[in-house]
Amino acid sequence: MTTAAPTPALINPLGGEAYRLTLPNTATAPRIARDFLTSLLGVSRHSKLIDDARLCVTELVTNAHCHTRTPQIRVHVAVNRKRVTVAVTDDGGPIDVDKAFGTPGTALGAGPEQESGRGLALVESLALAWGTGRGGGQYPGRTVVWFTLGRPEAAA
Repeated sequence: MTTAAPTPALINPLGGEAYRLTLPNTATAPRIARDFLTSLLGVSRHSKLIDDARLCVTELVTNAHCHTRTPQIRVHVAVNRKRVTVAVTDDGGPIDVDKAFGTPGTALGAGPEQESGRGLALVESLALAWGTGRGGGQYPGRTVVWFTLGRPEAAA
């Protein structure tokens, strides 16, 4: 079996390259997204970001898999000299909004006895920036969750 090298998708408006991966909403999607991102960061001289990026993309793709009805999960990666931004998009809308993003006032908090619910808090702690958005007028049902990683001097 041969592995195809990822090819750039669109030009990154911040400079650098942009890549995308579309996955079926299956239990293997987080692993495939993690391996895809590892490969990109390894060849783009961002090897120091690999561990944090793997954890963050796994959390976001797992959330899309577990908490939405989306048939496909899209992973977009923009890479430049200083930063890597990853966006995970789903089409399905949350099955339960409170479970997907937390109840008001506890958006990123999980109680000490809970076995899940810490994913976005981990992303927040590792990323230079992160956020959520909607697909806009063209794709009103889409949800986008993104994070940016980079060298500490890139944040200044």
